[in-house]
Amino acid sequence: MDVRETTLQELFGGPKQYLVPLYQRPYAWEARQRERLWADVLELSETRRTEPGATHFTGSLVFSTGTIVPSGMEFLVVDGQQRLTTLSILLCALRDTFRERRPESPVLAESIHEQYVADRFKPGDARLKLLPTQADRDAYRSVVDGGADVPDEPDASVSGVRDAYTYFRRELGRVDDLELTRDAVLGGLVFVSITAKDEDNVYRIFESLNNTGMRLTQGDLVRNDLFMRLGHRGESAYSSWWLPMQRRLSVNDLELLFWLDAVAEEPLLKQGDIYSSQQARLAAMDDEQILAEIERFSRLSEHLMRIRDPSQESDPAVRKHLRHLAEWSSTTTVPLTLRLLSRRAAGTSTSAEVAGALATLEAYLVRRTLVGRPGQGLNRIILQACGELDDRPVDQVLLDYFSTGRKHFATDEQVREAIRTQPFYLRGLRNQQKLILKWVQEELNPNEPIDVERSTIEHVLPQTLTPDWRAALAADRDGEPVDAVHERLVHSLGNLTLTGYNATLGNRPFPEKQEEYRQSSFTALNRLVLDAPVWGRTQILARSEWFADRITRQWTGPNVRARAIGGRRDWSVVHRAIAAIPAGRWTSYGDLAALIGTHPAAVGAHLAGTHIHGTHRVLQGSGTVAPGFRWPDPSDDRDPRAVLEAEGLVFSASGVARARDRLSTAALAARIGLIDGFVVGLVDG
Repeated sequence: MDVRETTLQELFGGPKQYLVPLYQRPYAWEARQRERLWADVLELSETRRTEPGATHFTGSLVFSTGTIVPSGMEFLVVDGQQRLTTLSILLCALRDTFRERRPESPVLAESIHEQYVADRFKPGDARLKLLPTQADRDAYRSVVDGGADVPDEPDASVSGVRDAYTYFRRELGRVDDLELTRDAVLGGLVFVSITAKDEDNVYRIFESLNNTGMRLTQGDLVRNDLFMRLGHRGESAYSSWWLPMQRRLSVNDLELLFWLDAVAEEPLLKQGDIYSSQQARLAAMDDEQILAEIERFSRLSEHLMRIRDPSQESDPAVRKHLRHLAEWSSTTTVPLTLRLLSRRAAGTSTSAEVAGALATLEAYLVRRTLVGRPGQGLNRIILQACGELDDRPVDQVLLDYFSTGRKHFATDEQVREAIRTQPFYLRGLRNQQKLILKWVQEELNPNEPIDVERSTIEHVLPQTLTPDWRAALAADRDGEPVDAVHERLVHSLGNLTLTGYNATLGNRPFPEKQEEYRQSSFTALNRLVLDAPVWGRTQILARSEWFADRITRQWTGPNVRARAIGGRRDWSVVHRAIAAIPAGRWTSYGDLAALIGTHPAAVGAHLAGTHIHGTHRVLQGSGTVAPGFRWPDPSDDRDPRAVLEAEGLVFSASGVARARDRLSTAALAARIGLIDGFVVGLVDG
């Protein structure tokens, strides 16, 4: 490793080119960073009026030696590309300011351009002293070629390049002594240049730099790992797959995509562990598999965009349920929805099957809300569904899955009872209550879309009784005290509707409310209210029954047969297999899943909720400890790898358990006496 002090003049001078690799993030400096750099330049310029040799330390730059070509040396920029790109843009702005203010001395501008920006004797991009990552190249070329036609695009990095150039041009217009500023930039800004001699050093340096500069997101780290592994093979994958995805998604959504992909396999994975999880997977892949992963991620990003914006979906039934789930505003459903859309894209599921599966997911959420089931455990239940998808039609798989076990998929009878007796208005989130009412209205009148944000839930029987309302309720109380009838029915679904007039309707007389309802967009939802001569106990109960009929038809309930025969999966087999793993050996979630015919994610989710000894000996298929692993005792903070090593299990330097110590499905089956269906000759332990 070569470490030395250098200046911009030395860096860019001579036959050298600095390449920003694909794994680097696009240009991201904002106004505050540019302003701080410019303030340093101005201060240094003033100091050099009296101290010509003054310098200013501007940070470190990390390079890796690239290719030696006849025209010079290539270096890869491992760290410092944001600063280096900004300074190169500043040189372009300085060149153009000289051209504008000193046209009689063209050498002032051309010496900057030809010595430190671009070599006019080299073709194409080889002429550029600095070649940014692909996302920034068009904008940067425009700055290099004169600054007049910088693309005006919404892409953040393109905007950043344009803004930086515009900023420096404006500030240089206020400078009296351009030569002094030029000399300060080229000869006074001092860097520590670190040049690594081999690839391994680059990987280690890059990962260690995450605590400095612009902190990398988990998504940045995944991208870096992918393209570091590919080297020059990543060029076409970057332009064909990664760059469109990067422009399609925000930084946060890109990170979310990697988490959504991983959490379907590892339900306990935290967003802060995305990189370690994906890195462990990628470590076991060759270049072709990594290229396929980049393509897969890009296609997943298209699905995520469709989930975010259902109008992009072409199938009407799928689009309807995507819209409903987006309006429900729960990220819990996104991993499963991604899986369903991916299966359709791969040709293993049809649009009709995906629409049916999404309809079941929607019905599951709606029915849970109607019966007042709390959200505890919902995330685990839906994530575990990802692991249940197999070769069967996905709509049938999900209907059977949600219908069995302790998942609380409310039956028609439970929904009817809840609508009749429970205070719907006091259960769940207000937005989701409004959505259920909205969707019933839209099913009755699909041609009239409703803006749920501009509507409120209205109590027909008001929350505060006036003498007239009390008298009306007293006439139909069936011997029950008026206040008791009011308390029991006022918040029930049969007494609720949507309106844009909630603030003005309040406890006005029923005929006045009817007239307002008649003028609203919710006439289908209010048909029984509009036709009623009075509004009291009988009418509310009748409308509750009407709602129950509508809702149980609109959102199909659980598969009663599957519920009756459900629960066949024998988790005791998994428990026995784990107990049979001796110290110094390991197995995977996939090996255990194969014992009982389920998915690794289902095993992971089950083990997360159990308290049995030996779960630390269950690793990911790659042989690494699952990032989301937790001991049964929450206060236990032991490192599972350290415990396994103390038991005699051997790990590589990168944290992969020795393959020969793995107990396969066949070996586990033999150890617990489940030899039927396995070939005895395959047993390895």
